[in-house]
Amino acid sequence: MAMRFEELDGVLLIDKESNMTSHDVVAMVRKKLGIKKVGHCGTLDPLATGLLLIVLGRGTKIQDLLMAEDKEYVGTMHLGVTTDSQDADGEVVETRPVPEFSMSQLEAVFQEFHGDFYQTPPMVSAIKKDGVPLYKLARKGQVVEREPRFVHVFAHEIQTVRLPEIVFRVVCSKGFYVRTYAYDIGEKLECGAHLSSLRRTLSGRFSVQNALTIESLRSLDASQIAAQVLDLPTVSRLRGA
Repeated sequence: MAMRFEELDGVLLIDKESNMTSHDVVAMVRKKLGIKKVGHCGTLDPLATGLLLIVLGRGTKIQDLLMAEDKEYVGTMHLGVTTDSQDADGEVVETRPVPEFSMSQLEAVFQEFHGDFYQTPPMVSAIKKDGVPLYKLARKGQVVEREPRFVHVFAHEIQTVRLPEIVFRVVCSKGFYVRTYAYDIGEKLECGAHLSSLRRTLSGRFSVQNALTIESLRSLDASQIAAQVLDLPTVSRLRGA
């Protein structure tokens, strides 16, 4: 029987693997530590890997504060192919030829998505319309009007270009959809694009470099995992609060 750590309050940094949901990670931590009050800050799609902040006990009270932090991602966009979900998990909607773009052409388009702008969330998302998640409507073939969101890109960098793929880094505000960013850049380039891989590297001042891997979460015992939990005073200091 698993040891219980009901008095454990704080934040556990996890490096999520692909092909699992953020809720899967919450369930693993809950089972491993025997704690009921467990949540996560900022959903990562099953395709995505990287930093997931797991809040425990009284840590759930600062969930919204942690979710509001800026985030850094490293992603790969695949030009020439658009999908209904805007990422590699979706069905292909259209394919188009990819011109031999120069670095200056690519940088000019990326620069258009820097600073403040509006982003229309994808249909395949957890945003609700009249109480129903959009992805459920999308499964029925329905497309509804989505309210554009005001977002901000603080920094971006084109890291590698091997057409049709572009590896990039982006630092963005809360509520930002990186797959929509890839889609919108693809549309500006007039060849289309989808997000083929994504990794969250930072959330606020918390880094994936300090996170526990899923393999470690599976193999370590409860007391070893509990030792990795950042207590609330430490979390407050890291946030600069």
